[in-house]
Amino acid sequence: MHVSHLSLTDFRSWTALELPLGPGSTALVGSNGQGKTNLVEALGYVATLGSHRVAADAPLVRAGAERAVVRAKVERDGRSTLVELELNPGRANRARVNRGPVPRAREVLGILRTVLFAPEDLSLVRGDPSERRRFLDDLLVSSAPRYAGVRADYDRVLKQRNALIKTAFLARRSGGGDMRTLDVWDAHLARCGAELLGARLKLVEALRPRIATAYRAVAVGGEGKRGATEVDYRSSLGDALPLGAGPGGADRELLAAAMLSELARVRPQEVERGVSLVGPHRDDLVLGLSGLPVKGYASHGESWSFALALRLASYELLKTDGGEPVLVLDDVFAELDTGRRDRLAELVGGAEQVLVTAAVADDVPEALAGSRYDVHEGTVTRVR
Repeated sequence: MHVSHLSLTDFRSWTALELPLGPGSTALVGSNGQGKTNLVEALGYVATLGSHRVAADAPLVRAGAERAVVRAKVERDGRSTLVELELNPGRANRARVNRGPVPRAREVLGILRTVLFAPEDLSLVRGDPSERRRFLDDLLVSSAPRYAGVRADYDRVLKQRNALIKTAFLARRSGGGDMRTLDVWDAHLARCGAELLGARLKLVEALRPRIATAYRAVAVGGEGKRGATEVDYRSSLGDALPLGAGPGGADRELLAAAMLSELARVRPQEVERGVSLVGPHRDDLVLGLSGLPVKGYASHGESWSFALALRLASYELLKTDGGEPVLVLDDVFAELDTGRRDRLAELVGGAEQVLVTAAVADDVPEALAGSRYDVHEGTVTRVR
């Protein structure tokens, strides 16, 4: 899989752009603030319908413009597919595939798959649990686009249930309240939550050995002798999580029953606090190295190696499940020491398509020396 052409209209800083691309390595080189990251962000949006930099679509539309349009031509198995996305802040976005409209924008998910390496990746190991939950859910959607609907359903149910809990909180203070409606939403939350939880558990099982292998590959010097990586899923169900949950273990019915039981147990606490305390939205991916948590104990270099291992493991998983994704390395080499820079370049150099952004050409390793474009003052010029 690779992208053969990217077209932008009023996306971020770009008024208009036509950028031909090809397989192999392509470097986009330019000073900070020239729009390099905006280009790869647009490709990431085609793949995920989201940005790795902002949560909302409005900042993606150029200031003063009413909408933005992103077009990407994707080559896969000898066939070309044109994906067009129209971003309309405050209104529904629209999508077209091969010039024909599709009912919902998320119908394009799966046409292009990307794995992005970026400076923000350090937050995967040092940041809040929400960063790691998003990592898992984004990877789920990349591997099986139907999970975009599962995720949306869960978020919708959770929002409604939280609103009811807050109502119950206020009613309790006034001495009243009817909990029967909350019972119905408990069942909805357990059903949607069990599907998302089960998928995450299976995903972590598939990632665990790949993360261990990737960490050993990218770690350098004495760091590689530090011991095994540890990757565990911490569920808000705690001890109520059914034994054997995971591949071939607890099914969705058992997970839903366990979630319902735990929701009933903690309901007094939820009403007291006005928030849902059980469900995938409270879970975490726990990362360890040499018996200690990565967060708070690992060095800067070890943290970077673990973050890179998470992305490399994602790439290896997607390669075996539906086609090799496009690799995007957004200004990541400037963040790495020489050893990690060379190891990462060696590991990804054989990918079908690698897109690299860098502030200076010397930051691009020789192993990724392919096509090069200079990005400067709203123009992209091919120099090699």
